[in-house]
Formats: sequence, structure tokens, C-alpha cells
Amino acid sequence: MSRSRSRNVAAGAPARPEDERLKAWPTIMYGIQHVLTMYGGIIAPPLVVGQAAGLSTAEIGVLIACCLFIGGLATILQTLGVPFFGSQLPLVQGVSFSGVATMMAILDGGGGLPRVFGAVIASSVIGLIIAPFFAMIVKFFPPVVTGVVITAIGMSLLPVAAGWAMGSDPDAPGYGSAANIGLAALSLGLIIVLSKFGTPAISRLSILLSLVLSTIIAALIGMADFSEVLTGPVFAIPTPFAFGMPTFDIAAIISMLIVILVTFTETTADILAVGEVVRTKVDSKRIAAGLRADMLSSAISPVFNSFTQSAFAQNVGLVAITKVSSRFVVATGGVVLVVLGVLPVLGRVVAAVPTPVLGGVGIALFGTVAASGINTLSKVDYRNNLNLIIIAISLSFGMLPLVQPDIYDDFPSWFQVIFQSGISSATVMAVLLNVVFNHIGRRSTSEGSVVASTPARFVSEDVLDLLEEGDHVVDGRLLNTQGIEVQTVRARAEDDERSSE
Repeated sequence: MSRSRSRNVAAGAPARPEDERLKAWPTIMYGIQHVLTMYGGIIAPPLVVGQAAGLSTAEIGVLIACCLFIGGLATILQTLGVPFFGSQLPLVQGVSFSGVATMMAILDGGGGLPRVFGAVIASSVIGLIIAPFFAMIVKFFPPVVTGVVITAIGMSLLPVAAGWAMGSDPDAPGYGSAANIGLAALSLGLIIVLSKFGTPAISRLSILLSLVLSTIIAALIGMADFSEVLTGPVFAIPTPFAFGMPTFDIAAIISMLIVILVTFTETTADILAVGEVVRTKVDSKRIAAGLRADMLSSAISPVFNSFTQSAFAQNVGLVAITKVSSRFVVATGGVVLVVLGVLPVLGRVVAAVPTPVLGGVGIALFGTVAASGINTLSKVDYRNNLNLIIIAISLSFGMLPLVQPDIYDDFPSWFQVIFQSGISSATVMAVLLNVVFNHIGRRSTSEGSVVASTPARFVSEDVLDLLEEGDHVVDGRLLNTQGIEVQTVRARAEDDERSSE
């Protein structure tokens, strides 16, 4: 252990950045900030699935409360952890949107929500068994892959932010109006102003303060509606199997198992991304523990009327912006989610935050995730390899379903589940190309590749200062204007060594 690290440990500093403990009030406030950041994302899947299942407004409300409750418990498990379960990283858990299309397809086949819940339980148990084997592929996630994945996460989430900024519901009046876009711009502008001119504490809470201030302004101008806050029960504990006992169908289980594999890919990417942001060590054991937490939460969630659980990528951006890497902050956010799940009245207050406000916040958050990925890619070695083409093809492939959402409409449903997600598309392609170019046979060089023919080159200014007019390189040797070789440091050292012998 180094002398400086010994001093830090002796002074009570945490051995890992994510183990930092803040005072009670900042911990609570940052935790609430995490909840507000992902709230729109966690209620969207039960809202869509509930509508597809033909549930009433009250029943959809129950479904949303249950998803908040389970998401909170899953977050606590993922952040605090128990032996073999939980990555102990600042990751917020919630219902994975990647399974929505598959669950709607299961509903179309008949059987209702019980058939969906049965498929989630069975596929999650299988996922729990195979999680350690999936985690062993972490060696295939070097910076050239993780950088692509993190960048793809940020870019894939930007359409979500755009949808929020426009008003979320295309059928609602005012969708895409100047007022909605202006409200999103206001929330984004407040983040910029608070980050630039606020104290360090205010700067770190810029997301939360922007949400609160923008919502107040929206209420004053009639763009936020709190009239439904007191409608419905104040306190309600999720009832197990409220929509009936689960039923198990082989076809539905197989289709959900594909979703589980996609969830594995996305959660692994999120764990690697937050590890990069926090600057902490992430190995295969830690990934396996995180995936097992995902699967255990997913297997139990249908008992309380919820669905597959996964890490939320948008909260990685919040960690990057605030620089608050404490997992205990996110665990506190998990407690808040549990409270929202048993106090529907508080959930209705949070639900009253206008989606355009979330849109402006999302632009900052998701853009930060993409920027973190670009920062990772800046550390990749591009000399004498084809890493540049790996990045180029993987990112382009990942963006295809974003720029052309119907590109895979004629493909089988299992293919759409995997490749309709820009995150999983980019991840699969980056892993495959990295294996092909950097692991199979000899390592490929950039010779003959037009894509990799012009990598960025850097020369130290100190070297330039030593060069004189007329110096040139011939056959790898540096010659002066008279053609006499200028010795390099290595060559000079070799001459000195021979002389001493």
C-alpha cells in the first residue's frame, strides 16, 4: 500500500469511492434527485403494459405503485448487497423497458398478465443460474468496447429525452408545442446556470433544484396539474398476486429469456459504465453479483405485480454530473421508491412533474453519459490495430434503430428484441468485432484499411524543441541536414552500455 493511500485509510477515507458516506441531509436530497431522474422511466413500462392488458385507471395505478415498491427493494439489494448478490455500486434498479414489446406480444397471445408474470418468473430463475457464466465474458469488454457501449447508452437515451420534452404523449393536445419545448429549455437552462454560478453544494443539486423550480414555474403558468394528487388512497401495501396466480407457457418463457439476455447485456454495460465514472474496480465477480441481484429481484417482482428489473442508465449520467459516487445515496433513493410504492399519494405528487421538465433534465443527463463514453474512447490505443473500425461500425450499427425505428419490422420478434435496442445492438457488434480483430488469430493491423489509415498522432512539444532546421527521418533514423544520424535516447543508452563493457 502506498504511503498516501495509507494516510487516507488512517484518516477514515473509504477504500473505494462508492463507499463514501455523506451527512444525512445531503444523502436524502441526492437520493431524491436520483428518484426524480428515473421516475418517468420506471412508470412508463407498467403504464404501457397496463393499457395493453386492458386495465382500468385504478388498476394501472396499482401496477405503477408495485413497480415503484419492487424497484426500491431491488435498488437497495444492488447498492448495499448481500453475499453473492449486489454489485455494491450506485445503480438504480427499475422495470426494464427492453421487455415491453415482448410482454405486449405475450398479452396478444392470450392469458393476460398472469401469463406475463409466469414468463418473467421462469426466465429470471434461468437467468439467475446462468448469470455467473455470462459475467465471465468481461474480458471481452476492453475500453474499445466499453467506450462504445457507454457512448451508445447516452445516444440511445436522447430520443427518450426528446419525447419527454415534446410532452411524452403524441395524442395529447400541445404535444411538440413551443410551450413544451420552452419548458424543457427552461429546465435545461436552470441546470446550466446553477452548475456555473452556484456553490458546490447547489451545483451538485442542480438537477433536483431545476426539477423543483421548473415545476413551480410550470404550475404558475398552468402547465402542471396537481388536482389528482389527493384522489385515491394515501397508504396502500402491494397485494401479492393482485392480478391472479401466474401461469407458465413455454413459448412465453423462451421469448422472455431473450429479454433476460438483453437485460444481462445492458446491466453489464451499466455496471462497467458506472465503474468507469466512479473510477472503481469492476471485475467478473462484481458483475456476476450485480446480475444475480437483477435476476433475484426479477424472479420475486411478479409476486408483487411487477416485471423484469434492470439497472437504469440515466442515473449513470447523474453520477457523472454530480460527482457523488456514494452507493448509500442511491440506496437512500431506493428507500424513497419503497415509500412511494406504499404511499401512492407521494407517487402522484412526483407524477405531476411535467414531462417537458424531465426532457430538459434528460438532455443534460444522457448527454453526459455519451460524453463519458467519448472520454473512455480517448484512452483507446489506435496504433497498428483496427480499433477505429470497431468503434465506427459498432456505433453506426447501434444508431440504426434510432434513426430508422422500423428497420427491423420484417424480422422475427426475437431479433427485434435484441437489435431494436441501440444499446444492445452496439454492444453485440462491438464485442463481436473486438473478438474478430483482437482475439482470433494474430492481432489485425491497420495496414490496408482505409478507415484506420489516418489515426490521430501526437508529438510532444519537448521533442519539437530539440529538432533543428533540416532534420529528417530515413529508414527509421533521424538525420540532420548534413545526413549525419542524430542519436536517440535509447541508442545513446545502448552505446554507453557497450562502452562500459
